[in-house]
Amino acid sequence: MQPDQGLPQPQRTWAILTVFCGLIMAVLDGSIANIALPSISRALETDPARTIWVVNAYQLTVTVCLLPLSSLGDILGYKRVYRAGLATFLAGSVLCALAVNLPMLVAARVLQGVGGAGIMSVNTALVRYIYPPTKLGRGIGLNALVVGVTIAVGPSLGALILAVSSWPWLFAVNIPVAFAALAISRTALPETPAQPRDFDYPSAGLSAIVFGMFILGLDALGHAPLRLAGAAGLAGAVGLGWVLVRRQHGRAAPLVPIDLFASRAFTLAVGTSFCSFMTQMLAFVSLPFYLEYQLGRSLQETGLLITPWPLMVAAMAALSGRLSDRYPASILAGVGLAALSAGLVGLAMLGKDATSLDIAWRTALCGIGFGFFQSPNNRAMIGATPRERSGGASGAQATTRLLGQTTGTAVVALLFSLRPEGAARGALCVAASVAAIGAAISLSRLRDERNEHNERGARKAPSSEPVEPDA
Repeated sequence: MQPDQGLPQPQRTWAILTVFCGLIMAVLDGSIANIALPSISRALETDPARTIWVVNAYQLTVTVCLLPLSSLGDILGYKRVYRAGLATFLAGSVLCALAVNLPMLVAARVLQGVGGAGIMSVNTALVRYIYPPTKLGRGIGLNALVVGVTIAVGPSLGALILAVSSWPWLFAVNIPVAFAALAISRTALPETPAQPRDFDYPSAGLSAIVFGMFILGLDALGHAPLRLAGAAGLAGAVGLGWVLVRRQHGRAAPLVPIDLFASRAFTLAVGTSFCSFMTQMLAFVSLPFYLEYQLGRSLQETGLLITPWPLMVAAMAALSGRLSDRYPASILAGVGLAALSAGLVGLAMLGKDATSLDIAWRTALCGIGFGFFQSPNNRAMIGATPRERSGGASGAQATTRLLGQTTGTAVVALLFSLRPEGAARGALCVAASVAAIGAAISLSRLRDERNEHNERGARKAPSSEPVEPDA
């Protein structure tokens, strides 16, 4: 394999299939357990409030492990980290299915989270080696398509499994998929170059503490009795984060990829990504309350009216990925976030006399906007980094997504605790504002992209000196 030309067919197809298998499991298990929490609480005879840690343990573990494992991918090679993540996720799934009490289940979910982080931390880096540069946008678009479809079908798949079997099968279904992905990945995935160096264990531990304190602090802000503790946790995260960043300065390949932020294109892509995922979670958490309590829709109607969003994300992701191979990411992503903001404004302005069509086309516009944004922005983020730092970029991409989602959820919880009666509509307005900020950030990249394009053209231009005629 020539490292800058991707994999030949049919190896490319098998490689991307095994990457998608892991991604589907990692994304699905981040949400599929939500619907089973009441069943788990009853089956394990435990307090429903404690059962929420079945979800929190997985999400928290994934977030704190992403950057250390992406750094390990740079050191050992992305294939090794990905396959180790698959194996760990498989072991965690087996233990989840066999759990007989809540502590055992939560511990198994932590193990699953380590595996999920191993999968997601190098996912985009592997896509960069599977596809040639001219088709990178297509590969990233397919990646986004898989995520969109998984998010869309996750709740329905969970409900279907619970309708025909018990909650352990939510985790047992991963076992054959993980086995198949492990078998295929052995020969299908590209052997990416390793960069032998020492792993920064102190920074890895400090990074886990910083992100853990940040996430728990944000979550505590939404609960009045814990608000002071949450603020203290956030302050501690900021202080330790400063220490962590200072520790990374001067390193050739830091665990926290601060070297990549020297690129303005990468920094703006990260900022835009954070805004988009914060917007998405603000809307996803508040929309059910808005549709049911303020627009008077039933639970079934609410589910159907939200569905156009993830469906449009899935439909647009592959198209926008192809377009990103030809057109500037700043324009594609900026237009997408502007459409998302317009859709959210339209939803927030609805009255109680709104028809189902009024709601559905607005949620569809939100999905079109988000789907149009995601693939070009991800391509710009990964394309702004050296190939040997693809792991750091991939980890930063996944970490940004999770931090944006966590922040969005925390803001909704805070709004509900401060003003319950108007919180849902307020959250949609905040989401529209954040999306508009993201659109402005994205469009600000256009000048840089034009300058870069002109510089490449100048380097490739033939000499303008007259050519002597042949004698």
